[in-house]
Amino acid sequence: MRPLATSLLITSILLTGCSDNEVGDVSLGLFTTKDIKIETFTDPVVTGVTCHISHVEGNLDLSDPSDMSISCRQAGPITLAMINTINRSKSGEVVFKTSKSILWKNLKIRRIWDEKNKTLIYLSYSTKETEGSAKHSMTTVPLWGSPVWDQLEKPQSPQ
Repeated sequence: MRPLATSLLITSILLTGCSDNEVGDVSLGLFTTKDIKIETFTDPVVTGVTCHISHVEGNLDLSDPSDMSISCRQAGPITLAMINTINRSKSGEVVFKTSKSILWKNLKIRRIWDEKNKTLIYLSYSTKETEGSAKHSMTTVPLWGSPVWDQLEKPQSPQ
């Protein structure tokens, strides 16, 4: 093996170690080097939302598959101050990012606000097309039934 390829392989193996956020690791079989990793993260602004992401990780590959899944739920209080702080643009903002290869492929999660339905949308996606497809997954956290729902219904007083 060439020195550069050996170096890249060693770096890849070192970078695929367990994440502090890893809560699950499922092997895809005895004769494969791929595993399904399950990670958790808390939204950095809307701290009452916890998300779980599953994605395939190839322990000896230079690039991991782009398939992923996401599920987010309200796991704590969500306040009006949190909702007022989030990015309200149509493209939202990146709240989580992890590398999926040495060469520019990332798994990203964006939070998007659906004003009409008072719902937080979390979109996970790969930044590189795979076989002509931009892999993605989506989940929502509706605020219905939470105290912030009623606060959003009331007209805000000018400050």
